[in-house]
Amino acid sequence: MTATLSLFTLYRDPVAAVRWLVDAFGFEVTACFGAQEGTIDHAELRLGDAVVMVQAAAEGQLASPVVDGSTVRAPVLSLDDEKDVDALYARVAAAGATTLRSPETTPWGNYRFEVLDPEGHQWSVGSYRPGQSW
Repeated sequence: MTATLSLFTLYRDPVAAVRWLVDAFGFEVTACFGAQEGTIDHAELRLGDAVVMVQAAAEGQLASPVVDGSTVRAPVLSLDDEKDVDALYARVAAAGATTLRSPETTPWGNYRFEVLDPEGHQWSVGSYRPGQSW
């Protein structure tokens, strides 16, 4: 069986979220739909093989709060090596991300950082590729 996994997440201001994800992470917008000019109801962004779908949040749908240094879920973006992790950390930090964890090596060998985007969604970026043997 062939399968892919993509992230879909809700934002109160999807226009600002897409702009931030493009500027901070370097995502490319591959599709964008809005009922009116200048709005976004659904957008699809790509960085390498990673795909993020941004949707407009309905009333009351917000990012999970940070509890004990983490939210209840976070997408994991895997990069080729540690220097790419450091470079992307510098880029997202300059774009205003809130740092939860500066670049560090975990006990399982992942060189990673974790940040919150402007609406409070947690992002984990590292050199580890989930699903591959250690």
